Amino acid sequence: MRTLKLTLAYDGTNYVGWQRQINGLSIQQVLEEALAPLVGDTPPTAAGAGRTDAGVHALGQVASVHLDIDLAPSTVQRALNVRLPQDIRVLGVVDATPGFHAQFHATGKAYRYRIATTAVLSPFDRWFVWHAPGPRSLAAMQRAAEHFVGRHDFASFQPAGSPVRDTVRTIERLSVHDAGGEIVIDVEGDGFLRHMVRTVAGTLAEVGSGARDPDSIADVLAARDRRAAGQTLPAAGLTLLSVRY
Repeated sequence: MRTLKLTLAYDGTNYVGWQRQINGLSIQQVLEEALAPLVGDTPPTAAGAGRTDAGVHALGQVASVHLDIDLAPSTVQRALNVRLPQDIRVLGVVDATPGFHAQFHATGKAYRYRIATTAVLSPFDRWFVWHAPGPRSLAAMQRAAEHFVGRHDFASFQPAGSPVRDTVRTIERLSVHDAGGEIVIDVEGDGFLRHMVRTVAGTLAEVGSGARDPDSIADVLAARDRRAAGQTLPAAGLTLLSVRY
């Protein structure tokens, strides 16, 4: 039995997220169904590094799968890309060490959130950004971003009523920069709560609009209350860039 490590990119617009669900089509389901002909029986289970939500995209999602096959990794990659829809691509396949698990062995992830600020949104960007036309203070957002870096309790940045009890995470880097009609928020850390990146981005967006003071972030973190943070921005603007091992 071999363990394969797969790196995937996908447009999450038409999917309910990574994980299999009864209410719609998931990336995991489509990938496992594409793997099934390689083993000739029941589809194998593919473990993803992160449970991206409905509508969230990925440039570097990682999955692990155990297969009893004698095919070169490059052959597996080609076979999968033939079977997968065009909005899901396998960028690479390698043999992993026995027991490798894409989720449990990950030590960090990097995400990007894109906010389009132009009056008119390009039709080619409509599924990949949050369109929020109007000026925002980049300097204020950058100042606020500094408060997130480090090891903090991010309970204020997860959905109310979440069953997760350990809400302490480390953000190693959080940058906010202008990309010509877009504000791009890049964040890297050792792990993220559900909706955490989208809520951090929403809070920064409120700072940029003047609705929130940059130095209020310390109080939001200390509150450990979802009501203290800003809005959770739409999923379309979020992309999982990479997973670290």
